[in-house]
Amino acid sequence: MNFSDLTTILPLITLVGWAIILILVDLFIPAQRKGIMAMLSAIGIMISLVIAICQFGGQTTAFSGMVVFDGFSVFLQILFLISGLAAIALAYDYIKRQGIERSEYYILLMFSLSGMTLMAMADDLIIIFLALELLSIPLYVLAGFANPRLDSEEAALKYFLLGSFSDAFVVFGTALVFGAARTTTIPGIIAAITVGAANLILLMVGAALILIGLGFKVSIVPFHMWTPDVYQGAPSSVTAFMAVGAKTAGFAALLRVFMAAFNTLAVDLVPVLWALAALTMILGNITAIVQGNIKRLLAYSSIAHTGYISMVLVTINQSRITQHAVGAALFYLVAYAVTSFGAWAVVITLEHSEGKGLNVEDYAGLGRKYPALAAAMTVFMLSFTGVPPTLGFLGKFYIFRAVLEGGYVGLAIIGVLTSLVSAYYYLRVVVVMYMREGEPLVRKEFWLSSTIFMTAIATVIVSIFSTPLFTWASKGIMFIPK
Repeated sequence: MNFSDLTTILPLITLVGWAIILILVDLFIPAQRKGIMAMLSAIGIMISLVIAICQFGGQTTAFSGMVVFDGFSVFLQILFLISGLAAIALAYDYIKRQGIERSEYYILLMFSLSGMTLMAMADDLIIIFLALELLSIPLYVLAGFANPRLDSEEAALKYFLLGSFSDAFVVFGTALVFGAARTTTIPGIIAAITVGAANLILLMVGAALILIGLGFKVSIVPFHMWTPDVYQGAPSSVTAFMAVGAKTAGFAALLRVFMAAFNTLAVDLVPVLWALAALTMILGNITAIVQGNIKRLLAYSSIAHTGYISMVLVTINQSRITQHAVGAALFYLVAYAVTSFGAWAVVITLEHSEGKGLNVEDYAGLGRKYPALAAAMTVFMLSFTGVPPTLGFLGKFYIFRAVLEGGYVGLAIIGVLTSLVSAYYYLRVVVVMYMREGEPLVRKEFWLSSTIFMTAIATVIVSIFSTPLFTWASKGIMFIPK
């Protein structure tokens, strides 16, 4: 380890160091003023964000090739850190009125964020596993943060047990890959395959196990069963952070590992990846139709969006479109993050104690009583559906284009058809808001309202001027050191 290694992971060091300092600072903050921790946490995240932006450009490795600094990692780090700021904005008032305001909330969020930033830079299967644990363990605790609420405790227990089970698949898969290639670094795996020194059968089994473990984190069917219950039971501010952060981190690992290290296994992997993406889109959208609880509806919606992003994985053996495919996935993750935080902010605005205000029917009359809030929710629902001019439309456009360029017309057709199906349950929310009578109760709070306003504006405006963002995403090339 040298000074260059430390500067490469400086945003991560800043996050972890700041979180540790906050543990000590918390001892001197009165119980009635724990909200100060939100501001202090946001300052730490913003410092890390500035460092990450300043580091943009260049490619290098650190810690003997176990960590890589490239356009891919910087793009994701910035997305994670902005997501962390949005998560704090959603939680600031929410945890107060739910009676669960404790400063550990923000500290755990920062540690989880640290795991996500490490995942973006991981270029070694062992580091990927460590990042997975660092981001997951705080989320297990945060999912049960509303104890003694039974649904929150149930969510935490399910997430912990199934998460631990899936982690075992990643560890076992990593062990098999090491046995096959004699290394766990991604460049080393590529080199072993290139010179014919790898045991391809053992490597294939290891890749399959890693796919199962990471598939759980991003909710790929059939590894999705935890998602609706955990999303419903966890505090909504935690669910919002989990829906964006954990999913993006999981795809960071999937893209890094499968688009780079395992692309030579495409003959065996592509049919499996094709089927998983199709099943995820179909099941997620069809099951969402019958959901009456808005949190469960968004959970199955999240599963469906996992299917759309997973479509790019089928192009792993086509180097000519890899850059466009990865760029499309990164752009979609941004579109999903912006839309998702906005939608969850609206959910939090209408949510009250003891789970009230979480049914779709509770949105009746919102268009008449709070037209601006209903308009924002309409924008988010249209973006999820993929209707222009929204980020969701462009996200799907770039994904479908990459898949069509790869020659997978059938998968693209399934994507389009399931998007049409999704219009039913997304527009049902819009119909209830504008065409049903009701007296919805809304919580007005500055940071929450600001998040809704900014995400709604970004969903539309960024879609109109999206070229710089997609160009930046397309430049998020994964650096493979020689």
